[in-house]
Amino acid sequence: MDAIDRTLFVSRIQAICEEMGALLQRTAFSPNIRDRLDFSCAVFDAGGLLCAQAAHIPVHLGSMAYAMHDIVSSIHWRPGDTIILNDPYLGGTHLPDITLVSPVFIDETLCGFVANRAHHADIGAVTPGSMPVAGTLDEEGYLIPPRSLIKGGKPVQATIDGILERVHAPTITHADLSAQISTNRRGVDLLTGLIHKAGLEGFHNSLIEINDYAEQMALAGTRDIPEGTYDFEDFMDDDGTGATDISIRTAITVTDGNITVDFKGTSPQVRGNIN
Repeated sequence: MDAIDRTLFVSRIQAICEEMGALLQRTAFSPNIRDRLDFSCAVFDAGGLLCAQAAHIPVHLGSMAYAMHDIVSSIHWRPGDTIILNDPYLGGTHLPDITLVSPVFIDETLCGFVANRAHHADIGAVTPGSMPVAGTLDEEGYLIPPRSLIKGGKPVQATIDGILERVHAPTITHADLSAQISTNRRGVDLLTGLIHKAGLEGFHNSLIEINDYAEQMALAGTRDIPEGTYDFEDFMDDDGTGATDISIRTAITVTDGNITVDFKGTSPQVRGNIN
């Protein structure tokens, strides 16, 4: 690809994520998604590697990028499927962040995935609010391992009912989940159109090229940082359960474009859910 073709492809695949995000914001009910914009949308390749994302919440997609490979390889996908999860040990962040993943097929070939993650106002915690005071995962709310939400284009009612039975505001949760489902459907349609336009081989080769180019740009950027050690310390006010002035200390060492991050001196784990 020359520079123009590469830029056009990047813009097209990134625009899919941006349109997904615009749809999710417009159709969600809770202020967390509609007003605070606490959501993210992304496109992954058939192996679960991150290919494109919009300028949403970096921590959402940073964690998903390392978990999607294991998730997608453990599931037998079919057209029209969508799985749901919020498990922090499988690439989640905290329980209020619920992720939906949908495959994209061309004929019988799995070509990639679209995904969105959104922060829900309620996940059934022991205290009110979407950031509850909690010392255990059970207290934080309902944990959802990867399971089918849509199967072959049809909702899996048992999954939906299982979630709604455990939350305090089921009407809002149901509305936000519906918005997430619609967002992925739109993403599937848009990515399918892009693949048809580029062709299967052209699409695959373009993904390889833009990821290689991104790596070159990232390496060039790190080499521009002067060598040395940069350190800083800041504090969390409290964890909600009694611990205060919780230190986060970081030393970043740059050597020949390589970066090492050392958190030595940071406070030990606390009981609250900010670790």
